[in-house]
Amino acid sequence: MDLRVEKASAVQVLRHPELGVRAVVERAPQAEALFQRWLERARPIARAAYPARRRLATAGVAILTGWLFLHVMFGANGMVVYRTKRAEYQKLQVEIQRLQKENDQFTRQIKSLQTDPEAIEKEAREELHYTKPGEVVYVQPSQPRLGTDAARK
Repeated sequence: MDLRVEKASAVQVLRHPELGVRAVVERAPQAEALFQRWLERARPIARAAYPARRRLATAGVAILTGWLFLHVMFGANGMVVYRTKRAEYQKLQVEIQRLQKENDQFTRQIKSLQTDPEAIEKEAREELHYTKPGEVVYVQPSQPRLGTDAARK
């Protein structure tokens, strides 16, 4: 495996810090000239934009306001999403109340089946068709459904 590193041409190693400072000082006039050229190019644009600064500021504020309005109304947590989530929350609350009532009813039924002999007897007679000695139970036959073959004959 070859771990040799080739000489980097873009990196210059300055053995003395004074040389680095001297290089910066020597190039300072070039940097100033470059900045002056850039400033001369930008000055006409600045002169043209200065009288229109209020219009540009008003347009910027209007664009920002429009974007903010759209974000508040239709964004990830905007009013449209908030209203749909609120409607869903209300539906879920109604369903929770319904299920809680059903749960309470089943709890009462379980307690009565554990403690009340009359409830136990009623459940045994209706669901299991149990009878006391000497009783006769009459059960109506179930009606055939319209979708079965027995109904077509």
